[in-house]
Amino acid sequence: MTDQEIEQLVQNKLNEAYKANEHPKKFFITANGRGVTDGGDMYNALLNDVMRVMQQAMTDILKEALKK
Repeated sequence: MTDQEIEQLVQNKLNEAYKANEHPKKFFITANGRGVTDGGDMYNALLNDVMRVMQQAMTDILKEALKK
C-alpha cells in the first residue's frame, strides 16, 4: 500500500467508527459544597468515547491492511 492509500484507509475507518458509535450528549462537571469543581467524570466519559472509536477504527484498519 502506498502512503496515500494508507492515509485514506485510516481516514475512512475513523469516520466509519465515529458514525457507528453513539456519543455522550452531556458531560457533567460536579461541584462540591466548598465550590471545588471536578471535571473527572467529564474527562473519563470523553476518554472512553474516544478510545472506543479508536479501537474500532484500528481493528478495521489492521484487518484491511493485512488482507493486502
